[in-house]
Amino acid sequence: MSGVGEAALAEARRWIGTPYVHQCSARGAGADCLGLVRGVWRALYGTEPETVPPYTPDWSEPQREERLWRAAVAHLAPVAGNAAPGDVLLFRMRRMGVAKHLGIAACTGAAPTFVHAYSGHAVMESPLSTPWKRRIVARFRFPERG
Repeated sequence: MSGVGEAALAEARRWIGTPYVHQCSARGAGADCLGLVRGVWRALYGTEPETVPPYTPDWSEPQREERLWRAAVAHLAPVAGNAAPGDVLLFRMRRMGVAKHLGIAACTGAAPTFVHAYSGHAVMESPLSTPWKRRIVARFRFPERG
């Protein structure tokens, strides 16, 4: 695991138990999946790379725009192959829907897990079970700190 991956995972785990709150990014007070990744980014780099505009729970499904994927490509490094701990996982929740869920890879190997904020739950570390694995459409790594 890289130094930045180790730091990203450690920070993500600090958010476990934070209540799910749409569009929030405040450890202990509320976060959604993007808010968790934003909070990890701030812990690693200080400030976010851009202001996040308001978004609805359906993200951009009616417009069929991959806004979350585009933002990930703009600020994170795409990863080919298997994720390492601390990598960002992008999920498509419905077969023909846009990618609209994020998580951070935790354990890999025989019993993989990931940290994410999931509607109706707090930030948690969940098994990266087969149904979740099937939904992964891209993997990204936080950039190395300079």
